[in-house]
Amino acid sequence: MKASRIATAGALSGIAVLALSAPAFAHVTVQPEGQAAKGGYATVNFKVPNERDNASTTKLEVNLPADHPLASVMPQPVPGWDVKVTKSKLAKPLESHGEKLTEAVSKVTWTAQKGGGVEPGYFQKFPLSLGALPEDSDELVFKAIQTYSNKEVVRWIEVPQEGQDEPENPAPVLQLSAAEDDAHGASGATATGGADAGDSGDSGDKADGHDTAAAADSGDDSDTTARVLGVVGIVVGVAGVAFGVLAGRRRGTGASA
Repeated sequence: MKASRIATAGALSGIAVLALSAPAFAHVTVQPEGQAAKGGYATVNFKVPNERDNASTTKLEVNLPADHPLASVMPQPVPGWDVKVTKSKLAKPLESHGEKLTEAVSKVTWTAQKGGGVEPGYFQKFPLSLGALPEDSDELVFKAIQTYSNKEVVRWIEVPQEGQDEPENPAPVLQLSAAEDDAHGASGATATGGADAGDSGDSGDKADGHDTAAAADSGDDSDTTARVLGVVGIVVGVAGVAFGVLAGRRRGTGASA
């Protein structure tokens, strides 16, 4: 009985570790390359994982916030995907660089070319250059619609509320950092590629690259930690079972003697 309890405890320990190291349920999310400072420009990536085993993601629609219209929205080409930018009339004209704009981009749609898409077990990033970011908000909410090859549609449109549990289909939320004195210059160089920005622009690009690399390294470290914990859990479980079997044999041998 004691040996059986030990074996069971070992197995449960392994299962518990595996459960703790399992990745969180994936959603459509948005993250900036570097920082997204208020009043500046930023390049952001919409990360779209495929959450189905029998269908590919073939379409992504991203609706831009109507309460904070953006004067500049430019998609980066994604191989294997067609992109469409939709503009809408503004209820209140938007002033940008001394000019009044009566319309702004309200939606960006990516559609996979024939036979393509995000296959099961993969994800895809869809980049946008945005600006100028609002100065009177701490975040921007983008409602996204994901379509699969089997015609299934998932609406990531539920706005997370502070102090409440995350909704089942949360909308992507871009967190904005505090405004910086050089936010327009540095972010503008990133938005235009930084080719003619001079030494200052090159330095900014290197800094952004370093931040992005650091973020990637951090993500890799987290994945590695999760894998290590998973392996440790398995080893603990197997060791527990083996110990239980060995203890049972010794008890049986002692009884025979």
